[in-house]
This record gives sequence, C-alpha cells and structure tokens, in this order.
Amino acid sequence: MARTQARQQDPAEVSELCQRLETALRAPKSKGKQFTCKKSTFKVSGTNDKYVDSWKFQDYDYKRSGLPTYARGLFTTKRKDGTPEIATRGYDKFFNIDEVNETRWRNIENNTRGPYELSVKENGCIIFISGLEDDTLLVCSKHSTGNRSDIEISHASAGEKWVQRHVATVNRTTKDLARVLRENNLTAVGELCDDSFEEHVLAYDEAAAGIYLHGLNFNVPEFATMPAEDVHRFADEWGFKKAKFEVYRDIYAVRQFLESCAETGTWDGRETEGFVVRCQMRANENMPYQDWFFKYKFEEPYLMYREWRECTKAVIAGKMPRIKKHQKITEEYIQFARRKFVANPSLMRAYNLNHGIISLREEFLQSRGMNGPEIIAKEAEEGRENAKEIVLVPVATLGCGKTTVALALAHLFGWGHVQNDNIPKQKDKPKKFAFEISRLLTEKQVVIADRNNHQRRERQQLMDDVLPVFPGTKFIALHYVHEPKTHLLPQIREVTQKRVIDRGDNHQTIRAGLKDDREIMGIMEGFLNRFEGVDTSRKPDEGFSSVIDLDVCASSRENLENVVAALHSQYPEVVPNMPSPDDLDVAIDAAMNNYRVDIDLSYSYSQGNNKKEQKGDAAKPRTEKQNKKVKERTPEFLASKIEFFGIFVHASEIKLTLNALFDSSVSPEKSRLYNQLIGSRRIQPSFHVTLIHRASQADQANIWSHYKDQYIKALGNTPGANEAAATSPPTLGYARVRLERLVWDSRIMAFVVRILPANENEPDDGLPCANPIPHITIGTISPDVKPKESNDLLQRWARDGSGEHTGIFEAEVPAVKVITGSVGEVMSKGNW
Repeated sequence: MARTQARQQDPAEVSELCQRLETALRAPKSKGKQFTCKKSTFKVSGTNDKYVDSWKFQDYDYKRSGLPTYARGLFTTKRKDGTPEIATRGYDKFFNIDEVNETRWRNIENNTRGPYELSVKENGCIIFISGLEDDTLLVCSKHSTGNRSDIEISHASAGEKWVQRHVATVNRTTKDLARVLRENNLTAVGELCDDSFEEHVLAYDEAAAGIYLHGLNFNVPEFATMPAEDVHRFADEWGFKKAKFEVYRDIYAVRQFLESCAETGTWDGRETEGFVVRCQMRANENMPYQDWFFKYKFEEPYLMYREWRECTKAVIAGKMPRIKKHQKITEEYIQFARRKFVANPSLMRAYNLNHGIISLREEFLQSRGMNGPEIIAKEAEEGRENAKEIVLVPVATLGCGKTTVALALAHLFGWGHVQNDNIPKQKDKPKKFAFEISRLLTEKQVVIADRNNHQRRERQQLMDDVLPVFPGTKFIALHYVHEPKTHLLPQIREVTQKRVIDRGDNHQTIRAGLKDDREIMGIMEGFLNRFEGVDTSRKPDEGFSSVIDLDVCASSRENLENVVAALHSQYPEVVPNMPSPDDLDVAIDAAMNNYRVDIDLSYSYSQGNNKKEQKGDAAKPRTEKQNKKVKERTPEFLASKIEFFGIFVHASEIKLTLNALFDSSVSPEKSRLYNQLIGSRRIQPSFHVTLIHRASQADQANIWSHYKDQYIKALGNTPGANEAAATSPPTLGYARVRLERLVWDSRIMAFVVRILPANENEPDDGLPCANPIPHITIGTISPDVKPKESNDLLQRWARDGSGEHTGIFEAEVPAVKVITGSVGEVMSKGNW
C-alpha cells in the first residue's frame, strides 16, 4: 500500500457534517437559505439492506462561502451499529484559471506552495471507488450509484465493469480492493474513458480505454488527498491506467509550462483538454496550508472540436448551427457531415447517442490533410493576413474602470477610442456613437466602444448600426462580471461607489463634487439593477466573436493585463507580442494621470431636470393655481394616493426563465396556456411582486404603515422630491427575489417566489408581504381575468396540489434563480 500514513474517520466529525447537511436540506424556505442542498438515497448494487446517501449542491453554490462541504461526490452511510460514516469522498470542487478569485494567478502565486503536481485532464466521466464494512465494493459516478434509472446510472455500472477487468489483470478481486480501500479509509478517483461506451471530444482507442486513476482521497470531512506518486503506485498494484503527471517546485515554472502547452493544445505529442494542478493553499498567513486543486483548460483545438460537435447536433435537430469562432472551417465541416448523413442516415441516431463523433471528425481532418493544431495555426496565419475590423465592447457599470482600461489600450496600441460620455445628449445619440465608431474604423483596425453597454438592447443597437457599414467586423466583449448579482453585488457596490466618489468631478456625466452622495449612489444603483450580463447562447450576444471576463473589483492594471493577454492568445494578428509589465504600468499611469474632463454633461443624469427646466428662461412659469397645487402635495398627501407597494424586477430575467421552462421537451398540454399568452400578447410587459395593495391596508395595517412610513421618510430626505413623486417615485430600497416554481391553470400563470433581503446580513423580516404566497403574475388568458386572481390560484395549488384532478400545472425553476429588484410604489390614477 501507499507510503502516506492513513487518516481514519472521526465519528464525531462525520456526525456533525451529516447534521449540517440535514439542516441545510430541511431548512424551511422562509428562512432564506442561500444554497440548495439535495439528498438522494441509493441501494448498494448486489446487496439487500445497504444504502448510501448522496449529497450535492447546485454548481454555482460551490462558489459560495459557508457550505457544509465542498466535495463534489459525497456519499454517507451508517455502519451496523448505527455510527455514521463517509462511504465515498470526491475532490473539493476546483475551478479554472480566472473562474473565481482564488484561481487568479496573483492569488495562486501568493497563497499556494509546492510541490505542484500537474496531471493530464483526461476526457471522460469521473468514477469513485470505495469499500464498505463487509468488503462490498461501492462504485459511483459523481452523484449516483449503478442501482437507479437516472442519467448517471450507466456511468457507475460501466465503471464497475471496468474495475472488475482492471483488478483481474493483477489476479485480484473486487473484494480485495474494497478491503484495502476501507482499511486505509480511501476513495479511489478515476476517469472512465471508453469511446465504445460514450464519446466525448478527445479520442480513446481500444488500447487506451479504461479507468485512469488520478486520485486517492481520505474519507474525512476536510479535503485531504495523497500525492501523485502514491496514486501511480496504487494504480500499478491494482491494474488501473495512470494519468500522466509532471512535478514542479516553482509556480512561475508551472505557469510557463502550461502557457507553452496551451499554444498548441497538446502535450507529449497528444491532444489534451488541459491539466489539473494539485498543490496546497492557505487563505492567509495565519491559516494552515490545505490540499487544493485548480485546473488549466486549453482553448484550442478542444473548443473547435466542441463547436463541431454542437453544430452537428443542431443540424441533426433541424436547427441553425451557431458558429462562434471558427467560421470557415466549421462551415466546411458541417457540409462534410451533411453529406455523410445523407449517405448513411443511421449515423445521425448514433451521433445523438454520442457515438461516431470522433470518427466523423477524424475522417474530415483526413480529407483536409491536417490535424486540429495545424488548422488552428493556419487560421492564425490567415487572420494576420486578412485581419478584419474589431470593436472592443465593454459591458460594465459606473466605476468598473472601463475608460481607464480603454485609454491604456489606446496608449499601448494606438487603437481608436470613442467615449460615449463625450457625446452631448441629443436625439439619436446611440446612432451618433455608432457613427463615430464606424468613422474611426476607416482609420484604425481596432476601436473601443467606450460605453456601459450594460443592457442587451445597447449591444444590439451597436451591432445593428456598425455591421451595415463594416460587414466583417468582429465584436469582442470586455465583460465586467456582475452575476450572479446575489453573490457579487455587495462588494461591487462598495468598490465602485468608492471609486466614483474618490474621482470627484473628473467625469462628464456624474459630477461627484457637485452632487450629494445619495444622488450619486442612486444613479449607480440604477445601472447595477439594469445590468444584463453577456449570454452568448442568445441574441445579440451570440454575435460576439469572443468574451473576455473581467473582475470589477480587481485593479485596472490587472484587468488591462487580462485583456491584453487574452487578445494576444486569441487574436495574435491584433496583439502579436505581449507588452512587458513596465509597458503596462506606463499605459495605466498615462490613462489615470493624464485624463481630464473638459466637458460637463452631468445634466443628463440629473434627477430633478425635466425638459422644461433644461430650457431655462424659455420654460413657461407656473400659474398661481399650479403653485398652490404643488404645495398641497405633502409627503402624507402623496402617500394617501399610493395604489400598491411592490418589488419591481427586470422583464428580461423573467422571460429568460420562462423560455427555459417551456422548451421543446414540454408537452403541448402543459405549454398550452404559455403559447396562448405568447400568441395573444398577454404576457405582462413588466413584472413585480406585490407586497401590499391599498385594498389590504385595513386588514394588514402594520404592513401598510411599514412601507408608507418608508415612503414618507424617502420624500423627506430628497430635496424637491414631493413635486416629482407622481412621475418619478422614490426607490425605497432593494431586494432579491428567488424564482422557485411556476404555477398555472387554463386562465392565469404566476411564479411562486421567495423574498430575500438585498444584503445577506440584513434581517429576512424587513420586507413583509401581505399576500399569503408571494408571487409574480406572468399573464392572464383575457382582460376579464384580473392579475389579482393569482392569489386564488396559488391558494388552490397550496391546498389541492397539481395534476389532472386539480387542473393545475407546476414546474420547478432549475438551479437557483435569484434576481435583484427595487422596492417602490405605484400611484393611483387620477388628476390629483
């Protein structure tokens, strides 16, 4: 057995872990839990009375703090005497470079220590192998065993067959393996790579197929794993295949090695998806080092192969393939695939079952006389010879540092830079912005479209106005990531507000030195709430040739380096050589120290300015009667005219979720009302959660007073607000809304929601709701059906459930869908 000393389980620690998992699982929804825990119980294959519990969280939950465990693949059980134990333990979830803050190179360099073990990232499905109390071998996929009819069953079953084959080659049995794993409290982790079972992207012939052992984890709550040397020794002893690995002592040597391999997407003469890097990390100097992994995935040719696979499946499904990057070669591949399918239609069915993917690709490559890396190299060369116009499109909000990065890029490379804030407010200002970009593209190959572009409609407008003039233009998004807002906005809000306040008057549209901080923050909050992140699966963002993700809270110097490095890697015709660190420092210094505002456009954002006020002396003075009417609009008077209080959310998030729920797999019966609402345009144009309606103020006086008092206070703190309150009501705060379930019958449709505070540290009871079941009404079948009938529908659903006997349908919102909204009020209609 391996040289590393075994670490046995502590029943008290395991019991505490199980209790925390059970608490997370059963926490009532009203408590506002921030993650979703799921438990599945499986009967162990080949036994009558042995069961294991699988625990999992949603993928994004693993980026949160405070989870009971970060293991992806955790199975617990009980011994005969009732003692709880960990039966199987996978790796802690690990992330790609720049995917989370911990995997940014600066943090890896500062917070980790070697040795750094780099193992090839095999291209298959993960398999866990462990031993139970009676020497039964437990083989699992990521979250399942081979004893239930779900999507992962075949993986675990296929893995079990391969384990039997492997141990037989060294004249041992699965019971022998189970006993050794249990004695040492280990889970063996491997990658099942077998193209005869399931193809992925990279090829494994018959000789290369099998389970590649790459980990031995101790079955303890805190992640602890054995060195690669011990893993290889164990693989040899038990007949498994071995994942190759390299060892480095220096993190800078690691980075150099990875980046050199990434240039071709190959290592040791073989195409590969990338590497997993194993080391130790500590959160700060006062904390101990712990085992920690990160991954480095290669862009090419892996992404090109994946694009071919997805385009082929789209063609088979009769859909238009979306070609994002490798336009010319992918079109050729699609035509090649079409001809093959016409000649042999059975290939299509096999392809949809993940068979024949690699052979079709290899046949195409052979017809071209080139392999993947050679195609990528040729594309880069052709790109240099036939370089097209490029527009860099920041997707940001105020205070992200987009202009600083833009000015630094212009300083480094002499690129064009059009700053939307320098264009005075005028009719068709967006078209003027696009016109200036098009004008500069006649002189410069690259132009930076320096505008927030934080809503999809802005990105659509930019592409629509530039492409007719320069049809071949490539748009590259500089995406300042804001989502998920629930997790990121608190820190983003803190960082960006400080930047804008510190900047003072050195900004065209927000003169911080002349505005009240509250007003500035209100303007910024509007941008944060309207922000729509880049989603390349839909229009217009599918028009981006690539997306460079940036960290809002990182310095402009760091984001500049990330942009330049990404452009150098993806578009060497644009950035043939990587600037030195000194060059980047000088560019940032020039951007920050030499930038001065010569024009004041802050009136464009003034909350008190209307068209009459902007005309100055030309505005018609009020009559005495009008002045008297304005004076009568006290905060108390205005509060008496409120129709309802609510949380107002962006329609785009709601519609995106609806589209996902009613995809092509939904039966006609279930989708009937949705299709009727779409066809008759009965989906509401805007969406809100009603907190309380004026009709309920007598029965729910405390809730009505709660919001009314906030409204009066907001008006009292805002100069001139009374006069504008009817047309521009004040914002009372912000909240998060979790979409949990869609419920509908033949007349009306609504989301059941959970209301969460804007900040995780705020109390959950700060946003009381008068409705028994908080909800968002989506639409009604006709004007005769009023939105308030959602209350009746949900009361029936809560009492009788869904199904044929009730005529009510329901659908659970997949994953965790939390959107941010603003708390406010709607005034009653009337001439008052």
